[in-house]
Parts: sequence; C-alpha cells; structure tokens
Amino acid sequence: MNARVDRSEPEMVTLEVDGVELQAPKGSMLIQATDPAGIDIPRFCYHRKLSIAANCRMCLVEVERAPKPLPACATPVAEGMKVWTRSKGAVAAQRGVMEFLLINHPLDCPICDQGGECELQDLSMGFGRSLSRFSERKRVVKDEDLGPLVATEMTRCIHCTRCVRFLDEIAGQYELGGMYRGEHMEISTFSGRGVRSELSGNIIDLCPVGALTSKPFRFRARAWEMLSHPGIAPHDAIGSNLYIHQVQGTVKRVVPRDNEKINESWIADRDRFSYEGVYSPDRLQRPLLRRGDTWEEVKWQDALQATVMGLQRTVGEYGTEQLGAWVSPSATLEEMYLLGRLLRGLGCHNIDHRLRQADFRDDTVAPAFPYLGLPLVDVERLDAALVIGSYTRWDLPLFNHRLRKAALAGGKVMFLNPRAFDWNFPLADEYVVSVRDFAVELALIVAALAEYKAVARPERLDTWLARRAPTAVHRRIAERLAQGERSGVFVGALVEAHPAGAELRALAALLAELSGSGYGVLSQGANSAGAWQVGAIPQRQPGHAGKSGLNLRQMIEEPRRGLILFNVEPEFDCWDSAAAQQAVAAAEFVLVFSPYVTEAMRAYADVILPMATFTETAGTFVNAEGLWQSFSGLTKPPGEARPAWRILRVLGNQLGLEGFEYNAPNEIYSEIRELIDHGTPPALPKWQPAGLEPVKLDGLLRVGTTGIYALDPLVRRAAALQRTVQADDALAYLAPQTAARLGIEGGAQVRVCQRSQAVQLRAHLDPDLPADTVWISAGLSATAALGPMIGQLTVECL
Repeated sequence: MNARVDRSEPEMVTLEVDGVELQAPKGSMLIQATDPAGIDIPRFCYHRKLSIAANCRMCLVEVERAPKPLPACATPVAEGMKVWTRSKGAVAAQRGVMEFLLINHPLDCPICDQGGECELQDLSMGFGRSLSRFSERKRVVKDEDLGPLVATEMTRCIHCTRCVRFLDEIAGQYELGGMYRGEHMEISTFSGRGVRSELSGNIIDLCPVGALTSKPFRFRARAWEMLSHPGIAPHDAIGSNLYIHQVQGTVKRVVPRDNEKINESWIADRDRFSYEGVYSPDRLQRPLLRRGDTWEEVKWQDALQATVMGLQRTVGEYGTEQLGAWVSPSATLEEMYLLGRLLRGLGCHNIDHRLRQADFRDDTVAPAFPYLGLPLVDVERLDAALVIGSYTRWDLPLFNHRLRKAALAGGKVMFLNPRAFDWNFPLADEYVVSVRDFAVELALIVAALAEYKAVARPERLDTWLARRAPTAVHRRIAERLAQGERSGVFVGALVEAHPAGAELRALAALLAELSGSGYGVLSQGANSAGAWQVGAIPQRQPGHAGKSGLNLRQMIEEPRRGLILFNVEPEFDCWDSAAAQQAVAAAEFVLVFSPYVTEAMRAYADVILPMATFTETAGTFVNAEGLWQSFSGLTKPPGEARPAWRILRVLGNQLGLEGFEYNAPNEIYSEIRELIDHGTPPALPKWQPAGLEPVKLDGLLRVGTTGIYALDPLVRRAAALQRTVQADDALAYLAPQTAARLGIEGGAQVRVCQRSQAVQLRAHLDPDLPADTVWISAGLSATAALGPMIGQLTVECL
C-alpha cells in the first residue's frame, strides 16, 4: 500500500526574530517559525494540533511597520519581516493581556489540581503584577457535570477554547461551545448531556488552567510529587505511548506521550483511566489453593508445588494432549513466549490467544501475523478505505482518528457492517446488511470489481454470489477502491467473531488484491500480532510453523482435562461465553494466572496465582503495524503478587524443563529477537478457496461485539469508565419490524435465550438494524451467560 507523500519542497521565506535570522515555510505563522528555533512566545489558546483561534492574545509581538502588536499565532511570516518578542512594546502588551486574564481568575492555586503544571501560573510569574488594580467582585461561573471522567471548575476558565476546538476538530463531536458574550461568556455543553467522546480525556491535558481536570485523579497528588515513567497502552493494537505518573509506588494518573507515528498527542479514555483497575478491591495478593471445598492463602512454594503436581498428574493420567492454555491477547511477548515454551516442553501444543475468534479454517494459510497493512501514520493519507465488520470508534479509537483525518482530507471511507453506528466523520458509504449476508455482499463487490476492470471472475467466486448480481452500491465501493492511488481493505472484530470468518478474510484479501489495495487486520488486544509471532497459537512456534495443536474453539468443544487460564475470564473474554464456562467447569485441574480473584474463579479453579498488571511488570507489545515496543515495570505488585514471567520461569525450572534460567525480561526479549524475523511485514493473503464452503446462518441472530469498556479484566475494573454512558450497554437492540413480529415494545423486559442459557434484558428499538438481527454486546455481566457473539437465539417478552 503506497503512502500519500508530498515530495515538493515548500517555498521558504527569511525573517528576523529578536535579531536572529530564521527560515520558515511561506504561509506558516510566526509562532510556528519561532518554536523550532527555541524562541519562546507565551501562549494559551494556540496548540499545534488545533486550528488557530487567536482569542487569548497572550502571544502579542511587535512587527516592523505594524501599527500595533500582532498575535504571533495568527500572523503569517513574510520575506524580510522583522519581529521582536521581548521588546518593551511586546512585553507591555503581554503584561496587559495577563492582567486582564487575572481579573476574574480565582486565587485558589493551593487547592487546584493544576497547581505546579499550570500554564497560567507559570506565565503569571513572568508577566503578572504583584498587586491587582482590580477591586470589584470577581465573577463566578456555575459548574456543569461533564460526566465521570472530567471534573470542572469553570470559574477558572480563561476561554482559550482549546477544549471546544479539540472536541470539534479531533474528536469529531461538537459537545462544548462558547455561550453568551463579553464578560458573560461561558464554556458549556449545548444539550446538558456532558462529554461522551471516547477521546474526551484529552481536553484535560489541553486545558492551560485548572478548569478541566481528571475526576478520578482529583485531589490525589500534586504535580511535583509524582515521578513520570514511559509506558505502552495495554488494551488495543495501536500501542499508544503513555506517561505513567506515580507517587511512592502508587499510580496516580496516565497521560499521553507524544509519538507522531502512533498516537500523535492523544490517547483514548480507555488507556487514560484504566489504571484504576490496578487497585480494584478484588486484587489478589497471595496465592490461593483449593483444599476440598475451601480456599486457603498459601506460600508461593506450596502453590507452585500444587501446580507442578496438578500438571504432572494430568499428563500422567490422560496424556499431554489433555492440557490446554488460553492466553490473553494483551499478555506481553515475554509472558506468551515462556508459557508456550512451558506447554510445549510438556509435549502439548494446545495454546491460543484468539479468545473471540469463531472460525479457524484458514489457519494453515494465514500470514505470519495480523498486520495492519501499512504504517499507522499512512492511514490518514488513504484515498479510499473499506472497513468490514468494525465500529472503529470503540474497537480502535486512535485508528478511527486517523480514518477521520483521511475522510476530512477527501478520502472515501466506507463501512460494511450489520448495524449503522454513530460516526464522528462523514462516510462515503455505510452499507448495512444482515450479518448472514456478509460473504455474499463481499463476493458481489468482488464481482463488481471484476466487471469494472474487465477481467474474469476469480475461481469459485460464484459459490458465494447466491445467484445475485452486483448493484449500484457494490459497483460504487469497488470503483472507489480501484480508483484510489492509496486504498485499503480492513477486517475488524465482527469478521473475527463471524462463523464464516475464513470466507470473509479470503474474500476481503481477494478484493484488496484485485483493486490494488492494502489488506489490514484490526486485531483485538494489545499484542495479537506478537502472539502470532511468538507462538501463542497452536500451529506456530517462534519464528516458524510447528506441530499443530487444538485452537481455542476446539478446546471448548472438546474440553481438556487440564487448563491454564492466563489472565482470561471465560465468562467475559470468549466468543461463546456459555460454552467456555462449561469447558472450564469440566476440567479436572484448572490453573489460573490472574491479578484478580472472582467468585467465578473460586468455582472452577484449583490454583490461582497472583500476577502483576501492566504497570508492575516489564515486557513488550507488538502493535498492529508490527512495531515492537518495550516498557519497564514502575510500581511494586501488591502483597505477594509477582510478574508473570517470573512465575513461569520458576514453574519451568520446577517442572525440570531446560532453558528457563532467566534473570530479567530483557534476556527473554533478546532470545525472542534471535528467533523471529521482525523486519519483514507479512505478505498479502492469497485467494485460496479450496476447502472453504459457504457457511449458512438461519433464524433470528444475535450479533454483537465487546463493549469499549469491557475489553479486558483491567478496563472492566476501572470504576470511572464503568460509570460512563458507553459502559451501560446491557440492552437487546431490535429492528422495529422484528420487534413487531415478536410482539415486543421498546423498553419492555425480554427473555433472551441461546443454547438453553437465558438472561433478561431491556428491549430497545433501533431502526438502523437489519431485520432478524438482535444486537447484544458481549463482555458484560448481564450477558455473560449467553452463547456465541454471532449465533441463533430466541427473544420473548416477559
């Protein structure tokens, strides 16, 4: 996939600032020329990622032949221009602006969370007066509740409008605005619903004063008390760069770390606030061992001895093939590698991280790892993109941000989904079809592309066409992909969860090949790409294919006698949660690695080993574009919890396996690096229809993906995120015509049943759903008893 690159050199102009000669691109602003040169101009409203507002006036400078000071953020450079930023006139103008800003600003720095890192506080030291000439009463602005994530003290607001512009221009939701005029102006919401963007936490960083602060962090620590450490987001395949702030070993907050190639200056709310889950009340601090019907806290030596005996007994009585390991796709590379080596050292290859995948028929022809198809930074340069089966706003918020930039730049962004979603940018096409017709619709787009390019239809394509001919929408999508110089086809979470996922991946790859587009996988978890490379799948070993074992669906359908659950909660994390729970219950020995302990674990586990979370261990994640990113542990795990790589190392030694003499995770990393070719991206999958037959789905179908704040054990325990509107999604969404046929009214309580497992939910009528489709999110307590994320169900009114 080619990237859109402007190779023309910008025209440069020469100017003089404070006696220093500078060069800057023609049309750029003064502040954009002085910042790279290290010439500091004070500012509040200007931000390099936002549009220019020029409403704070703090950046006033003197320009030769200008009748008055000009704002550096809104004054274009010109050839021969002379500028003074520290002259008597410039400083007087800046001091005057500061005096006006402080007229109504409250003197509450000692209790303000922004204290110590406040831009107004810093600049007032240089440009403020020691005494105020203003004796009238200061104005007070009533606060508005923006939700559980952002705290407000709007009396402190200086109307820089950074928050307004961010939500409009970056988040794509115009949720805040300037109300009233003059001294009565306020920044507030239009509807009183608060701020609901999945990127809303970034307005906390943007606010130059203490008007918008982090609600979970409120009054927890002062800026000068905290130590900052680099980290990597542990939830999705973007690999956003973070700074983690801690005080005496306790994480207090998470903020973005600039990386233009990955997350720019932003992070998703999921990455910012999930640290609360580190300190969940159900954190496990000591190993637990089942003795009969009771649980006992035991020493590590006893827990490991019981683990070794349980594994050896299972192997001795039933054979190595009766073992199995389910691994979180957000485990580190080092943890996955050691667990795979441990299992294979026992002679077993039944290991899998693809917890929410339904179809594994294409395993033997799959690429080396699920690759995005291009660097993340190039997504925003696409001319055309087709995303199949994903609500990218929830699945990958920072990928969605890049797609939005592509759409706003003129790119044709299209979606093929079983439901119309609430998008934050204009779509060229949102083609909503029944999930049962996904393969047919993709095949029709391929057929339309073959017609457009005047080539023969690919072999066996008619098998999926169901005697249908392409329509205008199929031709429109095909032509846009073919005409784009830089285009991409991406498959998402709903393709992974689809019972015909192998067909969909094959057809999507064929579409990409015929149209000259890139093919990308929007994988789940922080380390799915690394899991494929390091052998956390049954048919691969680090660096090469190996003896094949059972995939996760096979381990569920043919329950193993012994199971290892590595940071997996089957009731929330698996494609078929009901069957997964039954498979775990059927095992005779269950070993759980988990930072937490739940009542469900106590019911099925035999040994529970407390492991560290992402802030407490070192490791490596491989993001969707194949970039390896390592991080260090910065806080100590609570109680006797330990980093999982240490636990696996000791287990390997106690089981008598060779090669488990590691002293630090960097030694494991170096060993993995030697085994894996990490410099070559995987090739585009080839159209191989042999062995694939159309999968038919009949009846009323449940469809759903995992909620944005239900993705993994850590984020499910982040209290603030669980209070958001997005987390409260335990509803049964039905099309009005489907509800009418079933005799169900909106808001009614309904009984939803899958494979004899039933739950009660509230019905919600959604006209954007196809007929005979019921959208029910996975990963929620209310839906944990149900079966497949895509499968037959019944719904009846109570």
